[in-house]
Amino acid sequence: MQKLARSDLWTLEAYSEARNAFRAEVIEHKKPRRVALTPNATMYFEDRTTIRYQVQEMLRVERIFTAAEIEEELAAYNPLIPDGTNWKGTFMFEYPDVEERRRALAEMPGIEHRIWVQVGDAPRIFAIANEDLERSTDEKTSAVHFLRFELDPASVAAAKAGAPIRMGIEHDRMRANVTLQEATRQSLVADLD
Repeated sequence: MQKLARSDLWTLEAYSEARNAFRAEVIEHKKPRRVALTPNATMYFEDRTTIRYQVQEMLRVERIFTAAEIEEELAAYNPLIPDGTNWKGTFMFEYPDVEERRRALAEMPGIEHRIWVQVGDAPRIFAIANEDLERSTDEKTSAVHFLRFELDPASVAAAKAGAPIRMGIEHDRMRANVTLQEATRQSLVADLD
């Protein structure tokens, strides 16, 4: 999947005019890319569209308009775009109660390394977590993790051929095993080009 360049972005003025329509488009685009693993654990798969939106919003909020600053943002966000042999995303713990979230995070250090995807009958592929910086300690995990699932050629071929895709968590304090809906499967297969 092609990385973003400055030429792919609107100026601040042009984005101001396009923002509402683009935001509505991105909201619809994101729906099949959201996978609820448990009521409190969700994976949001990223792609070029979702990252473009994030960059545009960052430029707008921070009032970034110089070429050098825009290039810095692109350098920070482009690694979150899938490379054609992987899926990348943001894994989040979502607890409405702050104390409940704090307790849960303290019970699950290392969970980010126990999240997996599986294409058809192939072996499970466990996430490569937080390549930018460590977000967990021995005492607790973070509420947000950036994950990459690096697929082998057989898994890529199987996904493109229509094999079901499953995703889950294998941790002592949280377990999940879901089969992705067809719209989600198709959206993720598009990342493999």
